[in-house]
Parts: sequence; C-alpha cells; structure tokens
Amino acid sequence: MVVESLAGFVDLRAAAPFVAAALAFYFLVEQLSYHRKKGPLPGPPLVVPFLGSVAQMIRDPTAFWDAQAARAKKSGVGLAADFLIGRFVVFIRDSELSHRIFANVRPDAFHLIGHPFGKRLFGDHNLIYMFGEDHKDLRRRIAPNFTPRALSTYAAIQQRVILAHLRRWLDQSSANGGKAVPIRVPCRDMNLETSQTVFAGPYLKKEARERFEKDYNLFNVGLMALPVDLPGFAFRRAREGVSRLVRTLGFCARESKARMRAGGEPECLVDYWMQETVREIDEAKKVGLPPPAHTDDEELGGFIFDFLFAAQDASTSSLCWAVSALDSHPDVLARVRAEVSSLWSPDSGEPITAEKIAKMKYTQAVAREVVRYRPPATLVPHIAGEEFQLTEWYTIPKGAIVFPSVYESSFQGFPDPDSFDPGRFFSDARREDVVYKRNFLAFGAGAHQCVGQRYALNHLVLFMALFVSLVDFRRDRTDGCDEPVYMPTIVPKDSCSVYLKQRCAKFPSF
Repeated sequence: MVVESLAGFVDLRAAAPFVAAALAFYFLVEQLSYHRKKGPLPGPPLVVPFLGSVAQMIRDPTAFWDAQAARAKKSGVGLAADFLIGRFVVFIRDSELSHRIFANVRPDAFHLIGHPFGKRLFGDHNLIYMFGEDHKDLRRRIAPNFTPRALSTYAAIQQRVILAHLRRWLDQSSANGGKAVPIRVPCRDMNLETSQTVFAGPYLKKEARERFEKDYNLFNVGLMALPVDLPGFAFRRAREGVSRLVRTLGFCARESKARMRAGGEPECLVDYWMQETVREIDEAKKVGLPPPAHTDDEELGGFIFDFLFAAQDASTSSLCWAVSALDSHPDVLARVRAEVSSLWSPDSGEPITAEKIAKMKYTQAVAREVVRYRPPATLVPHIAGEEFQLTEWYTIPKGAIVFPSVYESSFQGFPDPDSFDPGRFFSDARREDVVYKRNFLAFGAGAHQCVGQRYALNHLVLFMALFVSLVDFRRDRTDGCDEPVYMPTIVPKDSCSVYLKQRCAKFPSF
C-alpha cells in the first residue's frame, strides 16, 4: 500500500513539469489570441486565463463599464476591448458605430442576445434571436398589441395597479413613523403585478402569480450570476424558473385563444394578440393547412416572457430615476403637477383617459428625458456570427461579444448632456428629439427596436401623473445616493429612498 502511494506520488511529480508546460502554453496561446483580436483597440495588456475580467464585472459592474467607456473615449476611437469567461468582447461608445451593429442583425453578421449568456438563460422561443422575414412576420402579428385601443385598455389596468401600490406605500410609511422608504423593490413589485395583469389579465390566477413571482426572482438573480449551469447554482435555478414561467404563459395563451374564439372582448395584451391569431389558425384549418408559424402555445409563452422581461426591470429603473429627478428639480415637479391638475383631478373618480395622456406634453417630455438621462438597459449585447468590418481599420472577429452602449450615446450630441432638461424634448424651437435622434438609443434601433416603447413611456407618464398628484415626497439624500448601480438595470445606489406623505384629501378609487 505504501509502495503504491509512493509510486503515485513519484508519477505526479514526474508529470508536474508537463502539466505546468501545458498550462503555460494555454496561457500563451490565449494571450496571443486576445492580442490578435484586440489589434489597435485599447484594453488590458494581459488577461486572466479563461476568466478574464469577469470578477471585476460581477463585483462592481458600474466601475467595470465606466472603465470601458473611459478607455474608448480616451483612445478617440470609440471602442475598447476586454475578455470575459473565454470570450473576446468589444465595447462600443460611438453612436454611429452602435447603429452599424443594430442595422446588421442577421445570420451572417450580428446576433442580438440580450445577455452575454442569454440563449441558455431565456430559452429557444425568443423574439430577440430571430432574423429576416420570420422576424418581420412575428412583429406584424405583435402589432395589434400596441394600437391606441389596446394602449387605452392597458392604461386603465396600469392606473388601478399603481393606485393600489401607492396606497400600500403610504400605509407602510405611516406605520414606520414617517421614515424614508426605499422604493426600488416596491416599484419592482408594482411593475411585476402591472405586467402580469396587462399581459396575461384574467388567465393568471392567484396561485400562479405567487409561483410566478418566485420564479421571476430566481431569474433576476441568475442574470447577475456566473453562468454555471449545474444543480444548486443560481444560473441553473434561473433557467429552470424561466422554463416554468414560459409554460405558465403558454397556458395563458391557450386560455385566451379559447375565449377570443368564443367572441370575448380583449381585456389584456394576450387577448389582443390572440384575437387575430385564432382567426388565422382557423382559416388555415379550413383549407387543410397547418397552423401559421409562431402560434404554438408554449412558443407564444416564450414571446410573452420577452415582453415581461423588457417591461419589468427597465420600468423599475425609470420610475426610480423619475422620482429622483423630480425631487432634484422642483421647477420640473411644479410644471408636471400643474399640467396634470389642469387635465385630471383625484376627486374625479375616473382614471386618466388616453386622450388626457396625449395632452400631457410636458410630462411626456419629462419621461423621455428620464429615459435619455438614465437609460435603464445601458448595454445591448450582440454576438458576431461572422467577421465584420466595423471601420476601415478594425474588423470584429467571429464569436466576439459586442456591447453597444446606449448609455454613452445618450451623452453625445445633445447640448449640455449631463443636465436633466425636459425642455430638449418639449421645445418646438429646440426639437432635440429630432436633431439628435441617432443618439437617443434607449429603445434600440433597426429591426429589433423595442416594439413596446409607447407602452413603456405611457407607464412612466401615468406613474408620474398619479404619484405627484397623490403624494408629497422628499428624497432622503445621502452622499452618492444617486450613483447608478446595476440590478440588473441601473438604479440609484440607495434604492431611491424617499419620505412619503399623502397629498390629496381623498385617495381615488376606480
């Protein structure tokens, strides 16, 4: 036994130089590959084998991406390079170069992934991974979800949910003796209920909603975790949670099909979608054809999950930044309050109608400036399916993960971009939304531009209109409280802590 152990030890000692040589060779090859791909781009001179800079990115995402932006700006080329878990990455600060990425989402150029490991996390049935005519056809089917009639239906739902949560926030503030309340998590809870109700309406029962919230929390944690796809790890739990969410939403699509086929009136997004879908399915069946593409229940569930993901954390980010900005700019707050009160009163007992929302021009400008000033999803990751010549002097290598920064674009072109100034979107003389349109990339650009941007802006307008009318608020301002942190979209560092007090004499209910 002792002899065998000694022999094994001797074998290990004999093999050690070969193992060390193999590791050194791997390290050398990886460094050479990185430098070949990096070319003239600024980036770290050496990278940690396999892991690269992933530890810095996970430990402090804000500092990591700020460093990428600083490199890209200092170099004057608008680009920077790095290395994350075996993948070469390119950060794009320049708006026009970002447009080149957005305009070339196709099989032989760039693939939108939404997250560095998105395809493994989101599943197969996902709008963001589609191309060409197939993608155009699906967006055509989605169009009825965002007509003026549909948006009006959603507005009434949104306001009922917002009111219920504002009442809860005020009650919580009173119970805490008027102490400041961090509203990031309450905003997130409100948005999750809003999304569930607007998108799935009556088809998502109480038990399903409770399971839904747990699974969505797992998904959120997985977004920020290392992509270790093994039992017990956050990434695996997130993947399993997404699968359950998609099945649940697929069930909602099936129930909606049955109700729309029976002649029911649309009450939520999936109803508006299924109204036309069941007609096409039934017409195909009459002539002996298979159902049209993208009408399978679980596939539809995957697409609805896309909407939920897009609406959830991005909206939470915007609501928090809106509250912070209104508190920081009393003149803006006063103008919003004056505009809303000229069109709607809490005493009316009626929700704000679509017509009144359309007349809130200044509040809409504030919403757009919130999104410009603090775009929720700061980066839009793509993978290069093939080599792509981005500039005359640099070609993005195949397999690279490319990060166009919509955050950096928001601070280019616009006069005095670091100032929060809704007038840039309100003044007919300035018309900065037109003049600097190519720098306003918060909703993306090209074929994959966000289809729900009108819904997202309406939600922000409605929240601000109700919040400033019903609540007196004051930020609990501390050093660094408004520094952006990633969760996974950017939010104020202190989770937007505010003092709340009821403003109106009678809280509305409708």
